[in-house]
Amino acid sequence: MNTKIDVLNWKILKLLQENARESFANIGRKVGLTPPAVAERVKKMEDIGVISGYKAVVSHSHTGYQLKAIITLRAFMGKLRPFLDIVNTYEEVVNCYRITGNENIIMLVVLKDQFHLEKFIDKLIQYGETRTHIILSDVVSNAPIKKREV
Repeated sequence: MNTKIDVLNWKILKLLQENARESFANIGRKVGLTPPAVAERVKKMEDIGVISGYKAVVSHSHTGYQLKAIITLRAFMGKLRPFLDIVNTYEEVVNCYRITGNENIIMLVVLKDQFHLEKFIDKLIQYGETRTHIILSDVVSNAPIKKREV
């Protein structure tokens, strides 16, 4: 869906992506609108799916998960559908994507330690071949979606 988003909506989106808890009054001051006008624009963007939700960004390391990793899975014949049916039950999986290329799946996972990683991989290997990449640090994280210049 290619929705036309005007300049003011892009400014509102930028501010909400920086801080989703920003008040409509503060946003209005920054973009030159009244709080009710901001609220109406935000509601319309929610209704058409431009804004699909709000969330808190939680630190994995401050919640007991010492490892963050990217794991790819190349599913065995007949094992992709069973994996897709169960992956949302794995508490370690933060994000999971079905992708093109040699692998079928790429997951962002958080784990307590290397022993937790080993046990998690043991669960995955029944579905296919895995590759694990330990994340050392975030270089770009949750970058805002910006207006595409044409």
